[in-house]
Amino acid sequence: MTTIDPQASQKIQPELMIGESIHWAGIPDPRVIFHSDDWAAIPFSFVWTGFFVFLEAQAFGFWGAKPQRDGNLFMELWGIPFLVMGNYFVWGRFLWDAWLKRRTYYAVTNRRVLVLQEGWKRNTSMMFLEEMPQIEKEGTSAGTLWFGVKYPVMAPRRQKTRDTSRFSLGDVPVFADIADVDSVYRLILGLRTKITQKPFSEGPLTYS
Repeated sequence: MTTIDPQASQKIQPELMIGESIHWAGIPDPRVIFHSDDWAAIPFSFVWTGFFVFLEAQAFGFWGAKPQRDGNLFMELWGIPFLVMGNYFVWGRFLWDAWLKRRTYYAVTNRRVLVLQEGWKRNTSMMFLEEMPQIEKEGTSAGTLWFGVKYPVMAPRRQKTRDTSRFSLGDVPVFADIADVDSVYRLILGLRTKITQKPFSEGPLTYS
């Protein structure tokens, strides 16, 4: 059974249109939760970071032949951005997600799904129920709902991708790390069917 989180409901209220009412409101689980993307992202991030740690250590002369300071300055500086990027993928992205989670609120109304985020500034992402092409659901008790195509994080050059964080607002609204994801999913299906008088025409549910 779906519930309405008081804090999320209060935050969402200013975003409602005339005649719009909240059927569910919630917030992401604040704990660190590993997702299907992490099976590829975590090993890649360790290999990436380890490689540039090795190069930087060699450039600074921590092992191997003592480098010539003037000739090796470029190598020392060149590797720093890649080290920063690697550390973000290893542990920094989890801190970033934790910061965003505390500022993200979700709601299902009689007309649309809403994501409100109060990060550096107040941003919203929404989709009307009748315009929703599909729902992709990940998880059973706690999980994530994608209101559209779940694009890959990494893909060939011309294929559309998404941000590594599920809490970065993009073209497709996402309810990430919500409790009782099955109940919220069924609620949305029921509301959408009531409006359109028809179910999704193509594959409303996929598991990742």
